[in-house]
Amino acid sequence: MMMRFSLVFSFLAVTAVSAWTVPRISSNNPHSTTRLYNIPPPSLNDAKAFKEYADKQPPPASFFELQQDCTKAAQLALRDGHKLIEIEFPPLPANVLEMDDVSAYEISNANLNLAIDFAKGIMAATIDDPESATYNKIAILLPDEAEADIATEKMLGGAKNPYPGITVGSLLESEEGDERIIKPEQLFLNLFGGGSGGIVRAREDVDMYICIVASAQELPDIEELSQLEPDKPIVFFNLKLDVLRGDLGAPAFPPREFQDRFLSRVKPVYFLRTRQYSRSTPNPPFLINFQGCLFRSYPGQFQTLLDTGTGRYRRVKGNDVRPPLGGFKEELTEALRETGVIEEEGKTLNFLRTGYKTTTWWEEEREDASDEWRT
Repeated sequence: MMMRFSLVFSFLAVTAVSAWTVPRISSNNPHSTTRLYNIPPPSLNDAKAFKEYADKQPPPASFFELQQDCTKAAQLALRDGHKLIEIEFPPLPANVLEMDDVSAYEISNANLNLAIDFAKGIMAATIDDPESATYNKIAILLPDEAEADIATEKMLGGAKNPYPGITVGSLLESEEGDERIIKPEQLFLNLFGGGSGGIVRAREDVDMYICIVASAQELPDIEELSQLEPDKPIVFFNLKLDVLRGDLGAPAFPPREFQDRFLSRVKPVYFLRTRQYSRSTPNPPFLINFQGCLFRSYPGQFQTLLDTGTGRYRRVKGNDVRPPLGGFKEELTEALRETGVIEEEGKTLNFLRTGYKTTTWWEEEREDASDEWRT
């Protein structure tokens, strides 16, 4: 299994991410941008110029470029004082993720490696940045000790310090002297979506936390950590929060109020999610498959990108406020109408396709929620 994962991750390291991520943006239309090679982006210290660049920044063409981009986005968000930040992108190429024998442990290990590289980038980027705090000690946290032990044993040979200043640990830690394997009180708290019961501990020798592979039931532990360490940044690294939010309110999960109280405060600073759709038509080919990408690199806009089917994406629209999933799909559909791929069907049929509601409960305006998650 170890040799097999090594081959998978070696493939990840040397291949371009065009298999899963957004190709270059097409420049054959007025809505797109042209990639200028060998010309560096504006300085991070020129806020206005960098904002204009980030608004139309093309997605990455490799994992190396992705790491550079998300490090810059996080660095700028930290400069601006954000303490709860989200970084989201597929951890493996699509052709690897679609393999039937890819396990959750392999995805977890990929996220661990990417989190280590991200931590290295943040340490290097902030050490010489006079406008940002310096993050010399970073803890990467898995949900519990068992998961942390498995991940470090597989990837790091059991080592907890993969790089100077970086430690790998767990959100939940056993009480001193408690060697029980099964803890009934913890099972009870997890069953009802409760917190950790005091097992989450602050780490005095840490400047930043990076949380990976947590489920919706484990998010309250991250909230408890933020209450213990309100002045230290917490990075939600590839947790798929837009999926976890949909579980809130279900039996044995945190209540929906958890979105208003905590998750709505998490700022998406680097966000790359692709989605595929199908639409029937009255004329040949009768079924149209299309896909797009919602991409954001702080402090830029949320870009709606349409796959042109030629290995390139076209920028359809930029939004200062994150569009709901239904709105994102409609922006892609409207772009197809403009190019004649989809015919106008009239208001009645369009309504029957979309329904009267195109947002989920957590995407709606909620009185007690913050707007951080959507801006």
